[in-house]
Amino acid sequence: MKIVIVGCGRVGSTLAENLDASGHEVIIFDVKTSAFDRLPETFKGAAVRGDGTDEEVLRQNGADGADIFLSLTEGDNRNIMAAQVAMESFAIAQVIAKINDPVRAAAYSELGIPTLCRTNLMVDAVAGHLHLPMQTGPGIDVPENPHPHHHRQPAAGAGAGPEAEPQAAQAQAPAPPRSAPVEQPDRRVVPTEADAVRAQRLGFRRWRG
Repeated sequence: MKIVIVGCGRVGSTLAENLDASGHEVIIFDVKTSAFDRLPETFKGAAVRGDGTDEEVLRQNGADGADIFLSLTEGDNRNIMAAQVAMESFAIAQVIAKINDPVRAAAYSELGIPTLCRTNLMVDAVAGHLHLPMQTGPGIDVPENPHPHHHRQPAAGAGAGPEAEPQAAQAQAPAPPRSAPVEQPDRRVVPTEADAVRAQRLGFRRWRG
């Protein structure tokens, strides 16, 4: 599979190293050249210094036709912008944006963008280790309704496994988002205050006690 990663931090570089070693085609972006020092000398993929939120930078460096897009920088805004470019401009079938704020992660998921929340994952890990009953939000929040632009079928051979069929079914029949997005001048979708409140309420329903 072709996998694009934006952000060569600890998570991005570790994923890039392991995916590359497994034989996947990996393209990783970061705005700092020094970030690529985290990659091993054996890395065979492409390490690109550039802005992963910029459509032209992504296109010129091979993001078009990717099977998976992971936005893993330290900035929530950058991650969601990159994810929206991947879904709207490239119609990449599998996209995940890392969002540290649990409420924002739920809000963006309500708008149809799969989110990875490190905060929820860490709270869940601590609660599990200490055997404490605690409410923990989802580590990866998969939207009930896919993003309106997120409808391309995975490439042939991509996503082989038990999760491939549900993903394909979602791609064939996308439903409109339940919250109306706010259009900004750069056409990026951001949650309104009402979206955040609603997502927080629904997020608590999804939480495990």
